[in-house]
Amino acid sequence: MASPCILQTSMKQKSSKNLAKLTRALFQTSESVSPLILRIFLGIVMFPHGAQKVLGWFGGAGFATTLASFSDKMHIPAAFAILAILTEFLGPIALFLGFLTRLAAFAIAFDMLVAALLVHVHSGFFMNWLGKQKGEGIEYDLLLWAIALALMIQGAGRFSLDRAISARLKN
Repeated sequence: MASPCILQTSMKQKSSKNLAKLTRALFQTSESVSPLILRIFLGIVMFPHGAQKVLGWFGGAGFATTLASFSDKMHIPAAFAILAILTEFLGPIALFLGFLTRLAAFAIAFDMLVAALLVHVHSGFFMNWLGKQKGEGIEYDLLLWAIALALMIQGAGRFSLDRAISARLKN
């Protein structure tokens, strides 16, 4: 029978190898320009929403008022409201840099899923182009989910920190 020390060392080595494998998978990406285009445009679309919520830019209310609105009016727990606000602000910055792209894309997709379920689904499918419905439908959300899913699958692509980190991890 193996000693507890040998088993513990073996388990640590296996855990370390699994963590290294997971880290490489998180940063691995291609040289393709397609993910670069997708992440830049998803970042351009999402950044103003985050800047409204955090900085009060683009006619936004700023952090404290947005947090109060999410918590008081929408009954979202403060911790989740803060995560949503930070996702919309930091996620696009991560996408611009191509840093932790899969994680940023997942967070944005999840954020928009919650927005769709809490707000947009009640207005149907279509955006409110003509101002004839109460709110915005889910068609915008579907496009954001498609872009985010493509980034989760492909990674950051060309000109990204993920690519540079991935190259360093291979050595």
